[in-house]
Amino acid sequence: MIELLNTPLFGIVLSLASYAFGVYIHKKTGLLILHPLLIALFCVIGFLLITGIPLSYYEQGGNIVSMFLPAATASLALSIYRQFDVLKKNWLPVLVGTGIGALTSMLATILFCYVFGLDRQMTVSLIPKSVTTPIAVALCEQAGGITAITVVIVMMTGVPGAILAPYLIKWLKIEDPVIQGIAIGTSSHAIGTSKALEIGEVQGAMSGLSIGIAGVWTVLFALFLM
Repeated sequence: MIELLNTPLFGIVLSLASYAFGVYIHKKTGLLILHPLLIALFCVIGFLLITGIPLSYYEQGGNIVSMFLPAATASLALSIYRQFDVLKKNWLPVLVGTGIGALTSMLATILFCYVFGLDRQMTVSLIPKSVTTPIAVALCEQAGGITAITVVIVMMTGVPGAILAPYLIKWLKIEDPVIQGIAIGTSSHAIGTSKALEIGEVQGAMSGLSIGIAGVWTVLFALFLM
């Protein structure tokens, strides 16, 4: 049994089973707050804590699952291609909106870290919270942060974005689909973009594009802020 757990198969099966359970609960209840990824996260953590199985066993397969994240993010280019005419008409709002959003996120994080007295290592681990995981982890490693914390905070930023996006759009009366997509993609990366695609194809395309551009802005701002 130990030999089976100490293989990549364990982490892969646990990840897929937890997510499948999350999808089932989400569809069964219809509650936005019960996002499949959030449920899967708690299932994996709970299972490891209850069973006492070392995290290193899970990471063998979990890292393989994570390896497909960049490819999944890149697949969003298909929706961008379909909405290329919309992009050409709105390239300036996309560029400016993602820049302001990325800078605001980073400055707000630095401010809160200062208020709560967090040290530099923790601060640089939290700063890239609103960009996609590969970029966030690379920035964290270069700045001497803790990558495990960065991965968790990136996920915990994206999930609330996906949950709250429909409500915020309604409450703030944002009717332009381009603005909706830019806001979602800049603040909650690929997880939020999955919700943007459900809202509409234009929103999904703009959100997917904003992930990459916000990532570039974040890298540039990181030269001065991290």
